[in-house]
Amino acid sequence: MAIFPQRKYFNQRLALSCSLIALSSFNYGFDNQAFATTQAMNAFTKQFGDYNAKKKTYALDPVWLSLFNSLVYIGFGAGVIIGSLISSRFGRRWCMFTMSLFALVTATISVTSNTREQIMAGRILNYLYVGMELSVVPVFQAEIVPAPIRGFIVGTYQLSLILGGLIINCVCRGTSGLPDSRAWRIPIGLFYIIPTIIASLILFVPESPRWLLTKGRIDEARANLQLLREGPFTDEEIDEQFSQLQVALEIEQEKGNFKEIFQGINRRRTLLVIGLNFFQQATGQAFASQYGAIYIKSLGTVNAFDMTLANGFINLFTISFVLIVTDRIGRRPLLLAGAAIQTAALMTMGGLGTSSPVIYSEKIGIVSMISVMAFGFSIGWGPLTYVVSTELPALRLRDYTLRVGFVANVIINFAVTFSIPYLLNAPYANLGSKVGFIFGALAVLAALFTWFFVPEGKGKSLEQIDRLFVDGTRVRDFGTMREEGGEDIRDGDISGIDGKRGVRVGVKEDV
Repeated sequence: MAIFPQRKYFNQRLALSCSLIALSSFNYGFDNQAFATTQAMNAFTKQFGDYNAKKKTYALDPVWLSLFNSLVYIGFGAGVIIGSLISSRFGRRWCMFTMSLFALVTATISVTSNTREQIMAGRILNYLYVGMELSVVPVFQAEIVPAPIRGFIVGTYQLSLILGGLIINCVCRGTSGLPDSRAWRIPIGLFYIIPTIIASLILFVPESPRWLLTKGRIDEARANLQLLREGPFTDEEIDEQFSQLQVALEIEQEKGNFKEIFQGINRRRTLLVIGLNFFQQATGQAFASQYGAIYIKSLGTVNAFDMTLANGFINLFTISFVLIVTDRIGRRPLLLAGAAIQTAALMTMGGLGTSSPVIYSEKIGIVSMISVMAFGFSIGWGPLTYVVSTELPALRLRDYTLRVGFVANVIINFAVTFSIPYLLNAPYANLGSKVGFIFGALAVLAALFTWFFVPEGKGKSLEQIDRLFVDGTRVRDFGTMREEGGEDIRDGDISGIDGKRGVRVGVKEDV
């Protein structure tokens, strides 16, 4: 069996396009981990913390820390909405070009910060860019790749985030010993690199053929599909794929209205997207990603920067493996496995924190369970939320549905990130690692949600998934249908779908 069987679906143009689009997510990882790690640096604490005369040390106020890590989601939510609007009206490429130029401004604000207010403003504005990125990158990826590799490519959004975070953590490990503000300014200075590359090259990437067809630019759409498919596919196969796109969009000539995402069969699809994004954040990934370094440092066991690096490598290799196998074994098994591992790790972490006082060996166990929980997240909900979310919406309602789903993601992320300092620390809830009981219970619900409600889209084109929803196919039956090119779901055989009403019309069922 080939180590990388997906390679046969790529030509050079598609490979370079997917790589450049995925590279954009590095900056999300840079921001996410740069600030999560620099918060544990003495130089950062001295610059932005309060001096405790009794202990003769500087410390970050829990209230400010909560705001610093949660208010960014105001910018995140605004970015998702703005990015979705720009992407829908002007195209996927121009959205990425615009957001990259904006990121250069926010990087300047952050790296030159000397006050709490400035660095908070810089981070909030940078998350406007991150939100725009979330609104366009998974959609762009899903629309330009063949169905058999969609899971692999869309999942690279999370892989790039993790790899970017790992790189920035390596830099932070090297600068953490510096006695002055260079310790945290150098990592933040890397925020310039990725937006500069994306802004310089993104307009050389072919625009999404699906988006071009929605704008009536048929010749451009056909030419771009040819650029992205020639080589691995014959001209006849490319013509067949293009005809399938045209049929789907001709049936749905009218642009969908926002209210339609909550009507008929579309309500089910929208609620699924919202549910996926809810559980991705509600199971506590922010505890490991945003507060992991500072919490591990507070336990006084292992070096927090070394542990952050170790977790980064674990997540990188895990997600790389998942992306290779997700188009073989499917989304549902990985989501279920990830939720099960998260549940076990979080409940164990909670149990280890029930002792009073928590002894050294139990603290080591807590640190280990943070790593196991992050491992479980990387197996399933980390990369695959974006994969499944981009597969479920109706074709003409895609931008509306994903906008709602990703805004839900941002809202839950904000709520969790805002709450964690109050849940962890005195004089508030002071739960410490017992927060694992809360997030572990939610991980159980995530597993149940997957088992009963999440359909399997492995190997099927977006148009074929659309047909299965319209036909009223049961969740468990999605996975039994033949994959793209099979007999049960024929490419282009969607002529009986009335996209607006969500019903089958005038089609003789296969015998």
